Amino acid sequence: MPGHTCYHCKEWVEEGAAHDCWTTTEGALTADLSDDLRDAWERLRETAAEFGDQRIYASHSSIMFSRRSCYFFVRPKKTFLEVCIFLGRAVRSPLIRRVDRASKAKLYHILRITHRDEVEPPVTDWLREAYELSDVLTARAKASRPARTRKRTASKARPKTTAKSPKRKAKRQKPGQPKA
Repeated sequence: MPGHTCYHCKEWVEEGAAHDCWTTTEGALTADLSDDLRDAWERLRETAAEFGDQRIYASHSSIMFSRRSCYFFVRPKKTFLEVCIFLGRAVRSPLIRRVDRASKAKLYHILRITHRDEVEPPVTDWLREAYELSDVLTARAKASRPARTRKRTASKARPKTTAKSPKRKAKRQKPGQPKA
């Protein structure tokens, strides 16, 4: 049968069949987790949801937690949950496997969760700090932006046409008359 192998997910797609491997759900990403990892995931999600208003959604192979921008995300793996937390400072801890700069204001911290009991302080404290930092950074960004105005600059202003412009003069000329 005619079809092709999807470049991203490597699945065989029949010709004419609908296929969208980019969209996914939390359920699809967490379906194959072991019982320990599922418990850890549920506790992590519950903890983050208690912080307040936010958006939790699946994107590619991650589950994102965001306010205006993502403050942390989880990548479910076979043997652990890879958690990436965005903080305004570098944290030193044996729990954190990697720290690197994400932007001028944020550093990302990678850690692994393998059991429900690991979702407790200091991990929950870092998650709350990231949640609150999201508001602070948004407020700073708004304060540093200049107010937008809709004025036209001289270079963008359209020239006004007058009756003496060459185009209009050419239209008024009578046939057979020489051009002036």
